[in-house]
Amino acid sequence: MRRLVIAAPGSGAGKTTVTLGLMAAMRQQGYTVQGFKCGPDYIDPTYHTAVTGRPARNLDSWMMGSEAVKTVLANGCQGADIAIIEGVMGLFDGKQPLSDEGATAEIAVLTESPVLLVVDCSGMARSAAAIVHGFQTFRPDVRLAGVFANRVGSEGHFRLVKAAVEQTCGVPVVGFLTQDEALALPERHLGLVPSVERGELDSFFADLGRKVARTIDWETLLSIAEAPALCSPAPLIRPSRPYRVRVAVAKDAAFHFYYPENLEMLSACGAELVYFSPLAGEPLPDGVNGLYIGGGFPEEFAAELARQAAVKQSIRAAIEHGLPTLAECGGFMFLT
Repeated sequence: MRRLVIAAPGSGAGKTTVTLGLMAAMRQQGYTVQGFKCGPDYIDPTYHTAVTGRPARNLDSWMMGSEAVKTVLANGCQGADIAIIEGVMGLFDGKQPLSDEGATAEIAVLTESPVLLVVDCSGMARSAAAIVHGFQTFRPDVRLAGVFANRVGSEGHFRLVKAAVEQTCGVPVVGFLTQDEALALPERHLGLVPSVERGELDSFFADLGRKVARTIDWETLLSIAEAPALCSPAPLIRPSRPYRVRVAVAKDAAFHFYYPENLEMLSACGAELVYFSPLAGEPLPDGVNGLYIGGGFPEEFAAELARQAAVKQSIRAAIEHGLPTLAECGGFMFLT
């Protein structure tokens, strides 16, 4: 199945912008795109989901282990034409400086996925080839299959970069974006996510897709995205017996930072997930055996949540009566 890891020499090179532009452009071309994010992250997957229309998933080799990473990738790719895997930090930046543990490079090797390196080409031409060459030779089993020239000054500037990289490194430079403040994503922070969910960035994503589509060499891009077959989809957990319990899950604009696999594993173990919205004034559902309140940004909705006295009382009373409860991040803030 076709897939690409979108990586960069370091943070701030434009990985997310290029990732979203490619996703939007491919979807505009009629492809079904599945998004993934390397490492533990909720914000970028929210963008991916908004652009692709499919729940994005995380590939975290440090937290999951190698076999689980492969399974999550295979499961998530069902029904998709291509997977776009956004990296984290620089290609070789991970848990510690003496290995690639937890790095984007490790994910690329584990999943046998080709890498598209996003290079910030502002202020350089032939020097871009030196950067690519260094990343290309640093770890030979990482397949650096192509380059995307970001923040070039003009199409002419792109041609200079393309000629230098392709002559020196023998890999194609498949497209470019010019320096344009209108293409910059708003500063990354949690408060952005509500605007994404409300669709306020849809026009930005669509415009970004059109601009990427105008510069991409589609034939070459799809060619370098060819990769070995994935393992067969499989459940992440095989319980010895089902547990017939009902678990309430708070899920709305204030509480929605959940890894899909956690919810799927609860279901696989026999749990019936009962969703409710504290923000909408829905009290804890009756007859539940547990409560899961995930992260989010309740502070963005502090006034609305403060008015939900019945919701808070229903949760408080249940916990005081011994209801098993897991509250993470913003969910824990809400309880306190």
